[in-house]
Amino acid sequence: MEIRSISQAAPDRRPPAANEDLVLTGPDFAVVLDGASAPRVYVDSGCRHTVAWLVMQLATHLATPFLTHSAAPLADLLADAITAVRASHADTCDVSNPDSPSSTVAMVRFDSDHIEHLVLADSPIVMRSPQGRITVHSDDRVDLLPDRTLETVRRLRNRPGGFWVASTEPGAAYEAVTGSTDRVAVEAIALLTDGASRYTERYGHSWVELFDVLTTEGPRRLIERVRQHDSASALSGKRYDDASVVLLQGP
Repeated sequence: MEIRSISQAAPDRRPPAANEDLVLTGPDFAVVLDGASAPRVYVDSGCRHTVAWLVMQLATHLATPFLTHSAAPLADLLADAITAVRASHADTCDVSNPDSPSSTVAMVRFDSDHIEHLVLADSPIVMRSPQGRITVHSDDRVDLLPDRTLETVRRLRNRPGGFWVASTEPGAAYEAVTGSTDRVAVEAIALLTDGASRYTERYGHSWVELFDVLTTEGPRRLIERVRQHDSASALSGKRYDDASVVLLQGP
């Protein structure tokens, strides 16, 4: 498959280069991570490291099994990465703190016959068939929370009945949305952080429209369109967000 990608920090992020998204791709895989930005009010995470550090460490520990063609299930690869990252800072940080840095995860691995996927938290994977049918693989549990207060999010993060993210709990990997699709049934795949998927989920464009932009104008143009909406939007919530897209297309 041809792979095109972009990862762009939110235009109002300070410092501008401090992107908390990360894209990792190889000959037969793609991974998108979206670190959860710290709240504007001070919260003691118990960790001396930044969200961007966590995201980079997760990517580092995922890269080796992907590049060495591990046949282990995707959930196992993610659980092993979380375990390794947890161990790397357990001596310096309180890894039992529920406010520890965290990240969403979206990843695919493919061979000549199948495409495997894993989605943890709100970074969807969207597939288009040769006939134009759209299939969205998403994890919407964070949208089902009773509210978004700090107390509720803390209480329900990585807990049954709540939502799950990649942080310090390896078991979260086994709560991800996973599956496999016949390769002949897929013509294109998009992995998106919510800063890019908001083109559909926040601004009302269809997934068909999103794919049309990606496949005809490219991932950069999709983010440019999102930024135009962001700048003009009167909706509540975070105006800008880091945005990342991986597009896989072709045989």
